[in-house]
Amino acid sequence: MIRTGIGIDTHRFESGPDLILGGVRIPHQRGLAGHSDADVLAHAVIDALLGAAGEGDIGEHFPDTDRRYAGADSLELLRTVVGLLAVRHLAIRHVDATVMMERPKLGPHRAAIRRSLASALGVDEEAVNVKATTGEGTGFVGRGEGIAALAVATLEE
Repeated sequence: MIRTGIGIDTHRFESGPDLILGGVRIPHQRGLAGHSDADVLAHAVIDALLGAAGEGDIGEHFPDTDRRYAGADSLELLRTVVGLLAVRHLAIRHVDATVMMERPKLGPHRAAIRRSLASALGVDEEAVNVKATTGEGTGFVGRGEGIAALAVATLEE
């Protein structure tokens, strides 16, 4: 059986450390606010995988009320979800993701992000696609207030 899940996440910018997307640290004057490392892309991928597996969402597995996840590395959370899928005999066949942000430009970092996600997912790079778009000046993304990410995951039993 083929299963498909969708994940969406958003985080607002705050002053602070570099931006982390898909496990890759990207130099930028602002980072993202969040309980963990605020990796909006990894969070969207996690939700897509959990959705395809019928396993709820990231908040159920890694609640922001649990101190254990304060500052957590989102790729470690992703690896935990990959382990859960393996126990359920669900193979990751493909992940397609879109990052919505005005700045910084994703292009120079896309290959590294793709490699990072593929490694955490335990799949070939060809099974991971990462795209970018802007808000065209509209909404919180267009005003440069934050970043959103959307991911679709395909699993096979």
